[in-house]
Amino acid sequence: MPRAGITADRLVTAAVELADEAGFENVTLSALARRFGVKDASLYSHVKNLQDLRTRMALRAGGELIDRIAAAVAGRAGKDALAAFAGAYRAYALEHPGRYAATQIRIDQSLLADSPALRRTAEITYGMLRAYGLDEPDLTDAVRLLRATFHGYCVLEAGGGFGAPRDVHPSWNRAVDALHTALTHWPREENDHLHE
Repeated sequence: MPRAGITADRLVTAAVELADEAGFENVTLSALARRFGVKDASLYSHVKNLQDLRTRMALRAGGELIDRIAAAVAGRAGKDALAAFAGAYRAYALEHPGRYAATQIRIDQSLLADSPALRRTAEITYGMLRAYGLDEPDLTDAVRLLRATFHGYCVLEAGGGFGAPRDVHPSWNRAVDALHTALTHWPREENDHLHE
């Protein structure tokens, strides 16, 4: 019997839950229709298509991730803020693998412009990095370094990619220490010849 009361919000909630259970790539409109006990066509009054659903999933998960990071870094600065930021990021990625995968998809820039979650992410991330005395273009470079490090580590850890017998937690802590050192001693000299 079909379940009444499907809304776009309930559909996105079901989608991110399914992503965590079965993997982001296995979220389809057919799978969600089965969850709600309706035909696929019933969902098109709530989302345009699968890409629209995935964009909504990405924005939902991105908001959850930044909420967790914001709570962790509140009242902290410098290395304490960096460690709290990193820890919240890693915990979310490992606890919610499907949601985390959703945050990595490319989203139409026009949709991002109106995203409160994206604005909050930028404010918190750039605010933390400004404590290291960074300005543009160094801020953007530092954000890219953090994202690449956190994402790479989390994906490798989740996939069992670290085969050495050493526990991954001390290695994570050392990576955060190394990032703090890099941010503290950020190379500020412009290497114009690299851009020629």
